[in-house]
Amino acid sequence: MAALRTAVPVLALLGLCLGPAAAVTPLVIWHGMGDSCCNPVSMGYIQKLVEKKIPGIYVLSLKIGSNLIQDMENSFFMNVNDQVSEVCSQLATDPHLKGGYNAMGFSQGGQFLRAVAQRCPSPPMLNLISVGGQHQGRVYGFPRCPGESSHICDWIRKTLDLGAYTKAVQEHLVQAEYWHDPLKEEDYRKNSIFLADINQERGINETYKKNLMALKKFVMVKFLNDTMVDPPISEWFGFYKSGQAKETVPLQETSLYKEDRLGLQEMDKAGKLVFLGVEGDHLHFSEEWFDSTILPFLQ
Repeated sequence: MAALRTAVPVLALLGLCLGPAAAVTPLVIWHGMGDSCCNPVSMGYIQKLVEKKIPGIYVLSLKIGSNLIQDMENSFFMNVNDQVSEVCSQLATDPHLKGGYNAMGFSQGGQFLRAVAQRCPSPPMLNLISVGGQHQGRVYGFPRCPGESSHICDWIRKTLDLGAYTKAVQEHLVQAEYWHDPLKEEDYRKNSIFLADINQERGINETYKKNLMALKKFVMVKFLNDTMVDPPISEWFGFYKSGQAKETVPLQETSLYKEDRLGLQEMDKAGKLVFLGVEGDHLHFSEEWFDSTILPFLQ
């Protein structure tokens, strides 16, 4: 008993010295085209996986709309700028996030969360992980369609062919808002209401640059056998050389980087940019790869 009585104050003293256990940084995730916040084989699976591997973590899987059907439909038809504004409101009013959070976006959710980082610095985004996000946009159709959305994608293909940069299409078709045609660069810069804005194609918004540079890490995952994104190097912020659609250049050879319009050059030199490649088609990865490669950025 004497030994036990002696141990109690020692343990209490140790607790005072070590302090309380460090809080786990919350995680916000945003799904891709044709998906929803809580699909058990996609975002629901990722959420449970993270919660299992990082006990006590708060995970917010973003839902745009009042139900899962609306969430899926909005990934096709709700103006991206309105979606970003809605998400900024959700984050600002969530008490779990007031101290900061990590963000992980899948496919188009990756560039949408980058827009959140650039436009809405409060609460602060600490690390951004873009899994297959098309940061320089995409071009040319949809070689395959996610989930059960083939009829929607058929309609989208026809609509984009008719005029991706017309006002009506830009305002009501999500995929048109990050449609980047290297053969129509002037039309893209002038009429793209989302991607051309967040990529500083029409002028420099110093606030965008400052906010993005506040990230600790900006992690970009490229799928090395991607058949969904054209060109796949867009997932690493590269793109086609202007005026043609065959030869691509890496981020470091783009005017965006050379002029440092977003601060990416400075972030790169500071070691804040992380370029990861994973074998497989778009959004195809193993749990083992996720555990070993992505989880360390969340812990």
